Amino acid sequence: MGRSPQQQTLDLFIGIGLVLVVATIAAALLKRYVARGAAHGVIDNLRARINAWWVMVAVIGVAFLFGRAGVMLLFFFASFAALREFITLTYTRRADHDALATSFYVILPLQYVLIWTDWYGLYSIFIPVYAFLLLPIAGVLAGDTTRFLERTAKVQWGLMICVYCLSHVPALLNLRIPGYEGRNALLIVFLVLVVQSSDVFQFIWGKLFGRRKIAPAISPSKTVEGLAGGVLSATILGAALWWITPFNPWQASLMALAINVMGFFGGLVMSAIKRDRGVKDWGDLIEGHGGMLDRLDSVVFAAPVFFHLTRYWWT
Repeated sequence: MGRSPQQQTLDLFIGIGLVLVVATIAAALLKRYVARGAAHGVIDNLRARINAWWVMVAVIGVAFLFGRAGVMLLFFFASFAALREFITLTYTRRADHDALATSFYVILPLQYVLIWTDWYGLYSIFIPVYAFLLLPIAGVLAGDTTRFLERTAKVQWGLMICVYCLSHVPALLNLRIPGYEGRNALLIVFLVLVVQSSDVFQFIWGKLFGRRKIAPAISPSKTVEGLAGGVLSATILGAALWWITPFNPWQASLMALAINVMGFFGGLVMSAIKRDRGVKDWGDLIEGHGGMLDRLDSVVFAAPVFFHLTRYWWT
């Protein structure tokens, strides 16, 4: 008799915990014996990433304890925090108050209500159609045309990235996949684990073998070697995790490849926005490693692609 979905989820979290323990010990040893306790860019960055992983795993684990409601609330607040970070770094004027208030307190909650009720026909178009039409109307009624196009586009883009894209993560719980009943939460684990591990692998491969920079003006640390090694490593990880998904190993590897590539370009796009705004991080929510968007920049681009591929081929 196979293990229940709850047992599989617990096994997976225990496995992740053990990996993080080993990684934490290894990073501590590197800090002590390689860096001799002094500041070291690579090692300190690695330790910060591991600490961020501990936080993410703990928060997601607690949310899973509360079931579907816990996951919905987690990503609702993640969207709220991410949108706040995004808007904080953009140019706004007093005339944007109504559009911003509508975004935070009407559009964002309504998007998650639609997902909670599983109204796919509406939540799949609510923001990119209706919200995109409503926000310019709210803005133009304020009567301020100074940099109007820029201001409106920034609010729309913030909603698209921070709310629409990110809301596709909890939307995975709604998918009705034959023979996979009760296990949809593992799709979220697969998505987040594979995409986030790709970031870590790209960092490690880039530091070890990186030579040719991909976009030095945008993200100097990203290299061709880091991208290839990171995506390949995370794709192999995705294939190894096929047993928690409705995919076979080859399908899992192809899905992992798709979301890893989207995650990479998501991180690159969000880095370009930070460069444009002249900042290193989106915020300081996670001590030593930036804000909510710094941790989720890859996931927001990967999530809708993963959701729709899964929905189209497996439901």
